[in-house]
Amino acid sequence: MTDQTSRQGFSTRAIHAGQEPDPRTGAVVPAIYQTSTYKQDGVGGFREGYEYSRSANPTRTALEECIADLEGGARGFAFASGLAGEDAIMRGLLGPGDHMVVPTDAYGGTYRLVAKVQQRWGVDHSLAKVSQPDAIRGEIRPGVTKMIWLETPTNPLLGIADIAAIAEIAHEAGALLVVDNTFASPYLQQPIALGADIVVHSTTKYVGGHSDVVGGAVVVAPQIAVPEYADAAERIAFHQNSMGGVAGPMDSWLTLRGLKTLAVRMERHCDNAERVVEFLRGRSDVTHVNYPGLDSHPGHDVAAKQMRRFGGMVSFQVEGGEQRALDIVGSTKLWILGESLGGVESLIEHPGRMTHASVAGTELEVPSDLIRLSVGIEDVDDLVADLEQAMG
Repeated sequence: MTDQTSRQGFSTRAIHAGQEPDPRTGAVVPAIYQTSTYKQDGVGGFREGYEYSRSANPTRTALEECIADLEGGARGFAFASGLAGEDAIMRGLLGPGDHMVVPTDAYGGTYRLVAKVQQRWGVDHSLAKVSQPDAIRGEIRPGVTKMIWLETPTNPLLGIADIAAIAEIAHEAGALLVVDNTFASPYLQQPIALGADIVVHSTTKYVGGHSDVVGGAVVVAPQIAVPEYADAAERIAFHQNSMGGVAGPMDSWLTLRGLKTLAVRMERHCDNAERVVEFLRGRSDVTHVNYPGLDSHPGHDVAAKQMRRFGGMVSFQVEGGEQRALDIVGSTKLWILGESLGGVESLIEHPGRMTHASVAGTELEVPSDLIRLSVGIEDVDDLVADLEQAMG
């Protein structure tokens, strides 16, 4: 990131970082380099470092440079999915006998990766509430804990972690801090500026923003706080190439296109979410609303300190238990019953039966009467009206 770029605003960088007009044609949109290989100028004579598209592709490079810039990182990596990026982080930086701390309120796929995949390779873990820095400190095993993994806000209970405070705890213990920034997006939150070493995204969500591409990204800080991992970017790059779970050129192009409008979309997501929360809080049959923008939210002050706004994700609990929750999610007409989040369209789901079914029976099990909303950018009066008719 050049000095000039660092002085520019978020939207300017989202549109221009890594995306100079094509020097040959003047095209203002990066090309989709739909190629598997590249002509070499003699044996080993790679043009601009391109040899084979698993190792590097110009469209993917543009995406990686742009998202690294937006997160304030030194280097970015684009993957075929968010979980592919998470796997590269864990396998690249952890080994048998190492220990990591993960949230009690985490995305089910992340927990499955930790508990069912990494555990088999000798990486142990323990759980802690991200909202309680002392609880995280209490789970650290001196000399063994190598990574603390955060989501903030968390999925699906919208818990908030104090990134700066937990970064200090991690670094005192010689552990890396990794932050899943998917729910906030780079526009609403900058974990690296708060002390995180690595940021990970499911770019399928807000970064892509249109529910038309699956992808992931990893961004490494300019300076890693733990000297043992000063080469973290090189390790992740090695695993990205070795394991091959890379973003293809068309997927990279779609994700890059999504980044261009991220700021304006996030503002609308936030506006709409606030109106939906207001509606839910006015209903006597809603027993609890999870949204960090509420003064009553236990993490509100921390969220206000480290986030630009409070996001487009909302979850709530209803009277009538699980069956009532299932009835509601099955009765909406505008809100689409489906997994995922962060697209322009509004989605509704039952986490216990859908996105978090894999953690049933564990400490990460979510309430059976919980409904999760991904608030889209439609006209909010229509969204509220549809919820109202579904809830009766």
